[in-house]
Formats: sequence, structure tokens, C-alpha cells
Amino acid sequence: MRVLRDKQGFTLIELMVVIIILGLLAALVAPKMFGRIGEAKQKTAKAQIELFGTALDSFRLDTGRYPTTSEGLQALRAQPSGLKYWKGPYLPKEVPLDPWGNPYQYRSPGTHGDYDLYSLGADNAEGGEGEDKDVVSWK
Repeated sequence: MRVLRDKQGFTLIELMVVIIILGLLAALVAPKMFGRIGEAKQKTAKAQIELFGTALDSFRLDTGRYPTTSEGLQALRAQPSGLKYWKGPYLPKEVPLDPWGNPYQYRSPGTHGDYDLYSLGADNAEGGEGEDKDVVSWK
């Protein structure tokens, strides 16, 4: 029986060099990818707010008014009491949370128009920059 002694493998040094190179590549690529995630969440919030705006306009066309602040966006799914000409639901599914897991803010009458509809961004506080920036219906 013959024993194979000339098998070659990777040395510990070679494996360490490859791991260090992969680590450096990950350190360079990861921040750029995570920045894109924040941008995508901002765009998703804007698209949802526009969808809600269309549903709110349909609500107003049917009932003659926008939902009150106390009725909120739930009035787009369930008929508020005493509202005669409601022809909803105006949204096909339940009102979702914003991309950061917080409820959308709705106020009617609004300070910027008939209603104000907005997300407070990643920090869930008014104002902010980047991913923390508020996404609003009036801009």
C-alpha cells in the first residue's frame, strides 16, 4: 500500500490573508449598501403616503370631507359612525406602519393643507437629516 505524502493544502498564512482581504472588502461595501437601505425606506414611505392621499381624496369625494384627526386613517378601512355616504373600504388592506415600524401621523384639518400626513423617519422625532428626515405629504 502506497501512502500519498505529496498532498498540498493551504497554509495558515494563506488562509489568514484571504480572510483579511474579505474583511476589508466587506468593510468597504457594507456602508454603501446600508446607506441604500435607508434611501429605499424613505422612498417606500413617500409612495405609501401618496397612496393614502389617493384614498383620502376618494373618501372626501364620497363623504364631502376628509376623516377627522380622531377618526384617523382607520376611516379608510372602517366606516365611521354617522357617516352616510361612505363607500369604502378605500384601502385594500389594513393601514400599515411606516418602514421604520411606527404609525403614520395624520391630522385634519392640517397646518399645511386640508390634512397633514407624514412619517417621522427613523428617529421617530420631528425634523432630522438623512434617514431621520420626516417624509411628508405636503412637499
